[in-house]
Amino acid sequence: MTIKTKICGIRDDDTARQAIDDSADMLGFISFPRSPRHLNIDQMAQLIANATTYALHKGRDVKCVSVLVDPDDTLLEAIVTRARPHLIQLHGHETLERVRHIRDRFKTPLIKAISVESRADVLNAALYESVVDHLLFDAKPPKDAALPGGVGARFDWTLMEGYPAKAPWLLAGGLTPWNVAEAVSQSKAPMVDVSSGVERAPGLKDPSLISQFLKAVKAI
Repeated sequence: MTIKTKICGIRDDDTARQAIDDSADMLGFISFPRSPRHLNIDQMAQLIANATTYALHKGRDVKCVSVLVDPDDTLLEAIVTRARPHLIQLHGHETLERVRHIRDRFKTPLIKAISVESRADVLNAALYESVVDHLLFDAKPPKDAALPGGVGARFDWTLMEGYPAKAPWLLAGGLTPWNVAEAVSQSKAPMVDVSSGVERAPGLKDPSLISQFLKAVKAI
């Protein structure tokens, strides 16, 4: 099985182009002011436009994802009309009803992030399967964390074993070039998402780590 990859928290064209060249399947662009990877809407729109053009030139089908945290409809309208992402990732505490509203109103494919601490968290994610295109399982952040993700925390990957998935899903949380093979082996994840694990500092992507991560996934 070919494992698909998402490089998240991209903030510049060079990083996006390198990830595309090195075979990433998805690129994540974050709009959340407390994140060191935050982009305003104009920045995100330009990066997504440039990445989409570059991927098409290279003959690659790479999906650009806007990552948002509990967005209101005003922000969503601006993201959809100006940034034009292929998918929107909801990485907050969005309820099932809220996700259904976003799907019905904005007509953009959705990824819903699920914070995992226990097997119950994994199984309860099934509630969202009918209203999203993908689920993303991330570690539940520490109680004092300022961010809902991207903090390098990981969860027990064996909690995903035997998960009866009806929607495609991604594994996130604490992945690195050195542990992604173990993570996939334990979780049986069909897709993986990395952000802080390919950075030299918060929000600063390391080109060599991105290449190492993508090569490690290819070797699985």
